[in-house]
Amino acid sequence: MTVRRDFKEPARCRPDLVIGRDEVFGQAREQLARGGSVLLHGPAGIGKSTVLRALAAENGGAARTVLRCSATESESHLPFLALADLLGLVLDEVSGKLPAAQLTALESALTGRGESTLQRDGLALRLAVLSALRALAAEGPVLIVADDVQWLDSASAELLGFAARRLGETPVRMLCAVRTEGQEYDRHLRASPPDTLALRVNPLTRTQVSELLGHRGYTGLPRSTVRDIHRTSGGNPLFALELGRALSENPTPPRPGEPLPVPTSLRALVLNRLEMLSDEARRTLLVASAGARPTPALLRAAGRENAEAETAQAAALGLLATDPEGPAVRFAHPLISAALYAEAPAHERRAAHAALSEAASDPIERARHLALATTGTDPRTADRLAEAAALARDRGAPSVAASLGLLAARHTPADGTPDPDARRLQAAEDAITAGELDLARDIARDVLTRATVPADRVRAWIIVIDTAGHAMTEVDSVFPQALADAGEDPKLLALIHYQLTWRALLVDGDFDQAREEAAHSAALAAQADDRYNELMALAFQAQIETLMGHPDAPATIKRALKEPQDPRVACHHNGAGYSRFRWLIMSDQLSEARATVTALLREVQRRGSVESEVHFLRGVAETELRSGHCGRALDLARESLMLARDTGIGEVASAVLTSLCEASGGDVERALELAREAVEHAERDGDQMYVSRGLAALGYAQLVAGDAEGTVRSLRRVRELEHGLGITDPARGRWQGDLAEALVRIGELREAQDVVDVTREQALRLGRESVLAVVDRAEALVRAARGEHEAALARLTSVQDRLAKLGYGLEEARTAFAVVQLRTRLPRPTSYDEAARLFRRCRALPWLRQVDAATAQPVVAPEQPAPVPTADALEGLASMERQVAALVMEGATNREIAARLFISVKTVEATLTRVYRKLGIRSRVDIVRLAAGRRTK
Repeated sequence: MTVRRDFKEPARCRPDLVIGRDEVFGQAREQLARGGSVLLHGPAGIGKSTVLRALAAENGGAARTVLRCSATESESHLPFLALADLLGLVLDEVSGKLPAAQLTALESALTGRGESTLQRDGLALRLAVLSALRALAAEGPVLIVADDVQWLDSASAELLGFAARRLGETPVRMLCAVRTEGQEYDRHLRASPPDTLALRVNPLTRTQVSELLGHRGYTGLPRSTVRDIHRTSGGNPLFALELGRALSENPTPPRPGEPLPVPTSLRALVLNRLEMLSDEARRTLLVASAGARPTPALLRAAGRENAEAETAQAAALGLLATDPEGPAVRFAHPLISAALYAEAPAHERRAAHAALSEAASDPIERARHLALATTGTDPRTADRLAEAAALARDRGAPSVAASLGLLAARHTPADGTPDPDARRLQAAEDAITAGELDLARDIARDVLTRATVPADRVRAWIIVIDTAGHAMTEVDSVFPQALADAGEDPKLLALIHYQLTWRALLVDGDFDQAREEAAHSAALAAQADDRYNELMALAFQAQIETLMGHPDAPATIKRALKEPQDPRVACHHNGAGYSRFRWLIMSDQLSEARATVTALLREVQRRGSVESEVHFLRGVAETELRSGHCGRALDLARESLMLARDTGIGEVASAVLTSLCEASGGDVERALELAREAVEHAERDGDQMYVSRGLAALGYAQLVAGDAEGTVRSLRRVRELEHGLGITDPARGRWQGDLAEALVRIGELREAQDVVDVTREQALRLGRESVLAVVDRAEALVRAARGEHEAALARLTSVQDRLAKLGYGLEEARTAFAVVQLRTRLPRPTSYDEAARLFRRCRALPWLRQVDAATAQPVVAPEQPAPVPTADALEGLASMERQVAALVMEGATNREIAARLFISVKTVEATLTRVYRKLGIRSRVDIVRLAAGRRTK
């Protein structure tokens, strides 16, 4: 199932337009905060000025004086112009503090009155600029902001550099930006203060380009187009925005396989040097721009006899980059190639593609060039393109297959076999595999406007449903139309009932109904002799039964793995292989689970199936987390989340897992943010299953953060949701031990014991050994809270051994930590070394910080039993306080007390706070001790 969402990472504290610049922005901020200077450098359009303006806005408030200049190429010949921009408005403020000779020279330079020059008044001017800056700094910090330093007039640059090198400890900071293509920023650095930090502004990633386009309103672009924009722009934000604007204004999108159209605004930036090329050299470069991986040999085979000499001429002009690792002809920037192609007449482009269709050695490339050289429909060309698409699919390049499939459909005659729409639907399915959901949905919707064949219409409806992902309420109206088109055809009905399985699971939260739909889909597919869809439905049924803790799950998995198998199902993320992985990891067979899912991941990466790759990355990360390899799990989870965000597949699921991994081995605040965002999106889509999973991640993060009450609130909701969903296998979410532990922390011992008892019964029925160990740990904490320290310690020691044997490294470390925390209450020596060692082995940094905090606590004498308040003390309580205390002594929870006394839970909590203060105790556990003391009398 494809999971499609607009899930985003939590917003960071940064200016809205400084996208993808967190690292450079953070380094610059720290440098400026230390009183240092910053030089930003990079090529034109890379975003230096944007970062400069954001930094200036942030740091300007801390400076008494901000001096600014922004030079231009057309004015760079005018002497002292930049200096006038910097000092012109403050001349009156500093004039009384400069020696007469310096003031005269400076006034002459800034106002243009007189004939001051560096040759005649050089020393006086240099000292005047230095003195002026010192005078301003004497009144408070000074910030100099200079953009496009490469266009500073030479006189101003010389004077500013002279002063910068001599400012010393004077509180003057410089924030500058300079255009560079390589490392030539060095000469500008020499004209800056000695402590200046040079920071290169690098290209944006594809995800960042997508975010930038969205910020500027170019939100209707398919992901495949965003990918092309990123490739063509080279990650340059100015180029990306111009390409996005051109595409949004162009009613006719480029043909599949063609470079993006390049607007005139960008052509002028990159093509001015082409005028210096000979006509023949320009034709050679056009052939190179049309090729996927051009080499001199390919160009010669395509008829460019003097390719070496002509490409050397282009390289000398900076149009091509030399490649020391191979003979490839590589453009200095992707935009040069795209602009050159866009500038060429259509007949010259077709001629270039025609030549390459004969010269290219790869059959996929030959077919692509043949299509771009051909106009109108042509059965021969269409068949060659369809064959090339199949080859690309087998090679694990579904995105290429989708592009070739669309070209095949374009050249297929209306009465061809297969018809154009059948080829379009195959291209849409390839696009789904590649993670290009927007493209797939658009193709399917287009086909539905004219298709009349039931099989084509149902196939298109399934694509529309599949691209909706977990947001299935958005396509509710599709199901009746799809069922009507399917008629009585069991093969088509099997496809629809498979999707209805997902709807029952995600929208209705009805596991029994979902199981029935999956079984019905499998039976229909078997009736139609459709082995692929029969296996997919059986695998899905097995996953549902596993989540339910249904006793038929192992038998259903065996049916799904029975021969004959279909290789497409074997490595599908909803296939039997993944069902078996889920069964293994829930059955505590971690080594076998890791081997299974790792093999699946390798295979889908080879095949290029992005959708399955996202799922299997999560599977490997989950296995590593269970095994206590928190660092490795966190790296994999972050990779999964990045890929999910980039493709729109499984974003909420990846966010949930990343939250768990962050709370275990990374940043707890980040874990809380991701979990809350995941819950919000799941609730918005009506996805009860992932609301539950998001809340479970949130509860765990809250527990690690020390918020026991928050953990209880979150996990009580999980308990209610899973009860409503019919989930009875505690190994599905593994939140029960965390809930019980948090309940102990807030003194709700009876509820904690109830959680332990219910979970133990479920885990015993299903043989979930690790779950049994964790709830035994929770029960030990309950017993410790009741004063049964020795029994609790014996139970915890046993639990630690059991978890170690099962291979649950993090749970083993958590148990060791609980052991040492309990021992601090007993009259015996204790040390945190063992817990710290185990947490370090797991790279469980948040938990290790808890150990460090506990170790830093002052050593105190072993805790003695808390003094039991006397009955006389209770007489000092108010009537409501005595009633609440009495019910606590009976073991009632806050919610039960509220119900019996007809008051709110918050009133109970406030009343208990007053009781603790009046009795001189710390928790409801001490009230329970009071009850125990009374019973012994």
